[in-house]
Amino acid sequence: EEQQVEQKSTTDRVVELINHSALHQSIKDHQKVNNLRQVQELIVFKEPDLLDNFLDEMLAFQNDRSSEVRKFIVGFIEEACKRDPDIFPKVLANLRMMFRDEAVAVQKRVIQATTQLYKVALRWICQAKEVDDLMETSWEYIRSLKNDIVALLDCENDGIRTHTIKFMEMLVILQTYPDGDSPKKTANDFALDDVPLTLKFIKPRKLEEEAKRVFDALVVFHGTPHISSINLMTCMQALVLIAKHRSEFMSRVIQALESLHANLPPTLAKSQVSSVRKHLKLQLLILMKHPAAVDYHTQISTLLTDLGATPQEISKSMPKPEEIKKRARLIEEGTVATAGNSGAPPSVKRIKLEAEEEEEEKEEEETTLPISKAATNTAIDITAEDLVPRLMTVNVTDIVLVSMLSLPETMPAHFQASYTPIAVAGTETQIKHLARLISTQMTAAGLGKGVEEMMVKAKEQQQQDEETMQIEEAAQPKQTIQTLLGGTTADAKKKEAKNTVLFPTGFEAKSRRPRQMNLLDITRPLSEEETTQMLVSTVRRILLAGRESKAHNTSISPVQVKILAGLATQFGGEISAMLKEYILEDLRTHIDIALAWLYEEYAQLQGFLQGGAVGPMEKSASSDSYVHCLNGLLMDILHKCEPRDRDALFSRFFLEIPSITSDALIILKQYCQNEVTVTNGLSILRSLVDYRPPGQLEYLQKLLELTVSPIQEVRLQSAKHAKQLHERGNFRPIIEDFALMYLRYLLEPAPPQHLFHNSPVWMEDQTKICMQLYINLLPVNHKLIHDLAVVYVGAIAEIKRTILRGLEGPVKGMGMSSPELLLLVENCPKGAETLVTRIIHILTDKTPPSSELVARVRDLYHKRVSDVRFLIPVLNGLSKKEVIAALPKLIKLNPIVVKEVFNRLLGSHVESAANFTSPVSPAELLVALHNIDPSKCDVKTVIKATSLCFAEKHVYTQEVLAVVMQQLMEQSPLPTLLMRTVIQSLSLYPKLMGFVMNILQRLIIKQVWKQKKVWEGFIKCCQRTKPQSLQVLLQLPAEQLRNVFQVSPDLQQPLVQHVSAFTDHQRAHIPESILEVLNLNRPKADDKSKSSEKDKDSSKAIALKMKRDGSRESRESRDSLRDYSSSRSERDGWRSSSLSNTKIRLSTSEDGVGSQDHDA
Repeated sequence: EEQQVEQKSTTDRVVELINHSALHQSIKDHQKVNNLRQVQELIVFKEPDLLDNFLDEMLAFQNDRSSEVRKFIVGFIEEACKRDPDIFPKVLANLRMMFRDEAVAVQKRVIQATTQLYKVALRWICQAKEVDDLMETSWEYIRSLKNDIVALLDCENDGIRTHTIKFMEMLVILQTYPDGDSPKKTANDFALDDVPLTLKFIKPRKLEEEAKRVFDALVVFHGTPHISSINLMTCMQALVLIAKHRSEFMSRVIQALESLHANLPPTLAKSQVSSVRKHLKLQLLILMKHPAAVDYHTQISTLLTDLGATPQEISKSMPKPEEIKKRARLIEEGTVATAGNSGAPPSVKRIKLEAEEEEEEKEEEETTLPISKAATNTAIDITAEDLVPRLMTVNVTDIVLVSMLSLPETMPAHFQASYTPIAVAGTETQIKHLARLISTQMTAAGLGKGVEEMMVKAKEQQQQDEETMQIEEAAQPKQTIQTLLGGTTADAKKKEAKNTVLFPTGFEAKSRRPRQMNLLDITRPLSEEETTQMLVSTVRRILLAGRESKAHNTSISPVQVKILAGLATQFGGEISAMLKEYILEDLRTHIDIALAWLYEEYAQLQGFLQGGAVGPMEKSASSDSYVHCLNGLLMDILHKCEPRDRDALFSRFFLEIPSITSDALIILKQYCQNEVTVTNGLSILRSLVDYRPPGQLEYLQKLLELTVSPIQEVRLQSAKHAKQLHERGNFRPIIEDFALMYLRYLLEPAPPQHLFHNSPVWMEDQTKICMQLYINLLPVNHKLIHDLAVVYVGAIAEIKRTILRGLEGPVKGMGMSSPELLLLVENCPKGAETLVTRIIHILTDKTPPSSELVARVRDLYHKRVSDVRFLIPVLNGLSKKEVIAALPKLIKLNPIVVKEVFNRLLGSHVESAANFTSPVSPAELLVALHNIDPSKCDVKTVIKATSLCFAEKHVYTQEVLAVVMQQLMEQSPLPTLLMRTVIQSLSLYPKLMGFVMNILQRLIIKQVWKQKKVWEGFIKCCQRTKPQSLQVLLQLPAEQLRNVFQVSPDLQQPLVQHVSAFTDHQRAHIPESILEVLNLNRPKADDKSKSSEKDKDSSKAIALKMKRDGSRESRESRDSLRDYSSSRSERDGWRSSSLSNTKIRLSTSEDGVGSQDHDA
């Protein structure tokens, strides 16, 4: 009674938990799983007698919306079957259904559960006292589930593949015979030797063959080049476990690990390669400890050494000597399988079978004869044995030398991650290992002696199998007892067994429906006229109701829309016209009806409507109907819709219609060709590319065709959209190929006629059309610049000019730091020099050149192209010495080019001088021009260059010119154009008069008359600066003064008058030779005393005036020099020599009498 009360309370608790989980909608998933877990504890572990009572209720949760709940139900089935295997027939159908669950987590859990339950099910059937049809059907379900799981080895999901590998590992171990090296069996273990030979539907031989096929599949998967690291390590571990439990597979497992070591998957990352190698090393150490691996210790040790294992680790993993001796004794007794002998299955006590099954049992009881070593050798072994004697020093040296030709510059990361230095190079062991590594790679490539022999053996084996099958079929005994209909009794039993079907538990069977009345059987068919009249009347009433509903601010119902669309599609004609008229009354409101109609037409075209697929004739008619309907609605939107609604409706229509026809695309293209609607049209086309994957290539092609439209606005906007699609990367090759195709049309001597009709020569507009898309893509993909250089070289002059004019935008977008631009400059194609120069000009127009660009231009100039024009864009990046050296060539160029050169050097082209730097200062540039060797450049060219400098008044101020004249005057010999510069400076800045007078006086000291050209300039300067220069002329020697009068007679009279105005005292200081040249007499001695007082006062006044005038002019010149010096130090950091302390001594006579000092 106590037990009944306890069981009742347990039952109540189970009912409460199940009801709470099933009926409460607000319950959370984890609470539901917790409740079901409590039910499992109660009915599986605590009260197993209740399992059958509540099994249906628990399995009903397999349809729960939560994947966690469904996963738990799989676990419940696993625990329930382990507890009571007799419920297998009730749950197998449920397990198969959950195996096809959409959630990957549930599928994984089913594979895990089946890995455990397969052994349980096999034990349940094999240990049953009597095997019935239900058990046989259950086994068929298990076999089907097993095959489905094994097929998942090719699944895309890594996790599912991992669980499949573990399942296949279980299959191989379970369905093969254990041997003497296998671990001792526990009470729950089960193997192939536990399967009785009396079962009709479970044959041990077939199970073993299946296990070997599964093992082969695992080995093949293990060597797959694109296997993931997780799957690879799982598969590796599975193979090692199989080898530990079944030593007959030891040889193939070691070969598989060798092959993996030689050919790691190329898809693995560096960290994954390291993990795989560590795992491989661990598995090999595990195998090393196994007694059956004694024969393979040499191979394993070599592999471990390659993987970085130390000798201590290898020796520690060796089996104990006692185990090796024990195994040798067992081998002698024939209990254990050796490397060349796969052990025979252990003897099993067989029961007496019926007479008609003796033949079949004889086949099963045949023991396998020992296989020779030659038969067990794989292709790798055969090829390796063939290679060992060939690996001589000479051959290996030749191989290394040949392979050096294809050796990369740097060690590949994949090789570096997997390479281990060879510790025992040159030994026999290492040679054998090397032969196996080469053999593995040759076999993988289908080469070598082993591959050829194995292929021959495979063909022979196939022929033997076919002959054996024919003999067995001919010798098969016929059934003696037959049914009246000619079928055997065995067939009848099989059919009866096959008729047993397992249904999912937990689903209520639905009662059969009563037969419904068929209206078609009792109704009279209408005539065509009656049908049309009724349909038209129906449509008219629906449309009338729709108009009335609009008056009440309501819309037509979805059911009515469906009816209208269906009738218009099926019958067309008047009904279609009525529906179209209703849609056009208010397109914005009725757009949904139009779309519904189109969808109905499309469904009719595809055969989705009742009646199934349509034939070719009907499909053609449906296609015409759909195209006609779509085109008509599109044209109505364009021409009959209000402009404010047209663009939005047109866009929505294209994005929502089921299929876009070629006619619709033509309409859209025409819509895009209008400058008013181009923006919306291109937006639609771009959306089609983005959101309609099936036809996106066709839509992209239409968009690209618009990039070569003759309408500029259309061309610009479509190229912008194409550039955005290019930046995403999906369509980059297609867009670039299209752009390059049109760019290469420019290589044609005349425009292609299929693009530009009736155009015999290239025009600028046509060139721009072919370049538009390319120009837009250039800032995105800089590598395209090289194609432009190729086209430029082969194009005609008109196209070249257009290309040069269109480069500014894209080149600025690329920037000066572009590696491809620098590469183009470095490897400038022959004939593309002008293009490269233009590119460099654009890059350096407002920005100083980078050091990388300067280096490449300098290298190009010195090594390949000696045209000095290449240096112009990078002048500001050159050194002062290089600029001055290039000046003679630069000033010989076109005056416009020379002006640009000076603009770059003087900073005239820069808006802000803050970031401007130049290798030469304005003063240094003008001085350098004066110092140009006449043999390198004629004087006229230099004069033109200096005139360009003087034209830049904002640069060449009076301060700068004063510095220039000062530096030129200090040179020896004096520059030829010195006096010309002095005269020009004075004409520009009259305030420099005092400074010029000082220059003239210093020139007299430097004996300027010794240089003819400079002396002539000196005289001209004196002519232009009189009367101030008269005092300077008096300082000349008599001979030179006489020469001045010969060259310029107009100076003699003013100078005579000037000296005549002197007092006798002042005239007394003038040398006699000078007075003779002036034809003037020195005053008498008595006159001197009389007029001494007067002369003294007069001379004081004159001296005071000259001193005042000279001081003022000198002060102005000094201030100018000071201002220039300070401004230069602030702006450019150039240091100029200060002239403020320079003393110029003015001598009034050759012996220095009466001299006075002036500051210059």
